[in-house]
Amino acid sequence: MGRDRRSKLVSLSDAANMVNSGDYVALGGFAITRCVVGFAHELIRQDKRDLVLSENIVGLDADLLIGAGVVGKLIFSSGSLDSFGPVQRTMDAFMAKRIEWEECSNLAIVFRYLAGALGLPYMPIKSMIGSDLLKHLSSDIFKEATCPFTGEKLVLLRALTPDVGIVHVQRADPTGNAQIDGPRWDNIEMTRASKRVIITAEEIVDRAFIEKQPELTAIPDYLVDAVVHLPFGAYPTNCYKYYDHDFHHLQHYVKVNRTKEGFNQYLEENVRGVTSFSEYLDKWIKVDKLMKLKADPILGY
Repeated sequence: MGRDRRSKLVSLSDAANMVNSGDYVALGGFAITRCVVGFAHELIRQDKRDLVLSENIVGLDADLLIGAGVVGKLIFSSGSLDSFGPVQRTMDAFMAKRIEWEECSNLAIVFRYLAGALGLPYMPIKSMIGSDLLKHLSSDIFKEATCPFTGEKLVLLRALTPDVGIVHVQRADPTGNAQIDGPRWDNIEMTRASKRVIITAEEIVDRAFIEKQPELTAIPDYLVDAVVHLPFGAYPTNCYKYYDHDFHHLQHYVKVNRTKEGFNQYLEENVRGVTSFSEYLDKWIKVDKLMKLKADPILGY
């Protein structure tokens, strides 16, 4: 953990204002788990445009951004809303060629972040050799090479270095030391590859709480530029040990999202038509539902 003890707490609006139209933005979510939904809402309300977006497994947050016309290019490996259904706005954007995209394997995305995190221009990989994915990747993204030591065939993947990396976490202190419970996926590599990092957190805790178990710190404060206290910031996706995903809300989203008109109505009612993420939560979360979504202390869901 770094020595800078200055608070980096900012409002959601101010944090989203750190993202400029045209920036390359990386998201830390995964399908319907710990997605940066609150941050995505604010980017849409601020009318950002032409973002380059990467999310290894495209989830609700990316689907909202793509459907709202915020994204010009997507870098990903796959995506879905798990058992609820497809990321329909993302699929339709592909089919209509409204956005550019780079599709790599899941591991390749992580390795590309890792190259950026290590300050390397590329990362060698073998897992994509023989894959049809290479047939659809631009030569600006990969090169085939021969290992000078073993003579093996390699694929060299260009590093990913996002302008801004955004991650929703369970806990953070005001300076940005962030703890993630459960799977971390590519969050470690992505935040270290990003030029700036924004954290949204369920809880803001004292630094002393973090220092009791410093080994749990997934993202250290010296990497972080801003921290937003955003309870239920992943809703309606889940946040391990805090709340489950909202089955009813996700079923509703998938149903209305089958058409562009239905999605636009959802967007107007829940994102553009409200003044804040808190107002959106008030529409959907009541006390009785809060108790049903609350995570089991043993299982974490």
